[in-house]
Amino acid sequence: MKRVSMLGAMLCLLLSCGYAEQNKNAPGGAKKEYIFKGKVEKIDPTNKTFTVNGQKVEGWMDAMTMNYVPDKEEVLKKVKVGDEITAKVYDGDYRTLHDVQIVPAKPGETKAAPAAKDEKKARKK
Repeated sequence: MKRVSMLGAMLCLLLSCGYAEQNKNAPGGAKKEYIFKGKVEKIDPTNKTFTVNGQKVEGWMDAMTMNYVPDKEEVLKKVKVGDEITAKVYDGDYRTLHDVQIVPAKPGETKAAPAAKDEKKARKK
């Protein structure tokens, strides 16, 4: 009977170690990870925050604009107002954006493009 109990305890220990290893990158352990997308509206280097108009993240948060803290302070030096970003977010942490990435602008979506359209209209007149 002792052997069966010992085997059961070892099995439980091994399974729990495997589960912990699988979720070691999530802050605080086994929290569910989501992909966050939004647009930077304001950067506050003094408070080390930025305001992001975030899209709805199903199962995590509705679409809303709020202040966030990046997991790495250097992000605040890289992002600019108007940048589209993606990040990782975790259950229970509604303030921190992890692994923030700037989404590259798509071709034809530059700020100069609308001016070119206006110039064509002016030539036609």
